[in-house]
Amino acid sequence: MNTNSTQSYIDDFSKWKDFLGNKVDQAHNVGMSNDNITNAAVKLGSFLADKVDPENPQERLLKQLWENGSKQDQESLARMMINMVQDPQ
Repeated sequence: MNTNSTQSYIDDFSKWKDFLGNKVDQAHNVGMSNDNITNAAVKLGSFLADKVDPENPQERLLKQLWENGSKQDQESLARMMINMVQDPQ
């Protein structure tokens, strides 16, 4: 993998995290609880895993984790993703 490809994956994943963070902020701003946001994230995760082909290694990993996890694992992964975009490192 060349450096340009690696940077593209990082940029794409960073853009996705920014997008998700904005949506989580919007949900909080309209009064959604963390539980409701997590439930919506679980539904979105199921849709994405079922209908969308991964475009980069990060998406491929998330899809594999989602597909191999129990319902409880999926809820945990959704919460972790929400936490990640709320408190970016």
